[in-house]
Amino acid sequence: MAKIVNYISEAFEELKSNVTWPEWAEVQKYTITVAVFSIVFALATWGVDELFAKSIAGFFNWLKP
Repeated sequence: MAKIVNYISEAFEELKSNVTWPEWAEVQKYTITVAVFSIVFALATWGVDELFAKSIAGFFNWLKP
């Protein structure tokens, strides 16, 4: 158990002393960028899914006698 506690305390010390954290404005900018691209890709995926669903439904309706 002492090894785990030691590991966690060393990890926090590493984060405090050796990691360069970005400025808050930069974090906000990147968060907004990721959110916008996530929404765009979700809408694109939805659009392709709808297109294929309608294409397949149309194909099977065409095959019906």
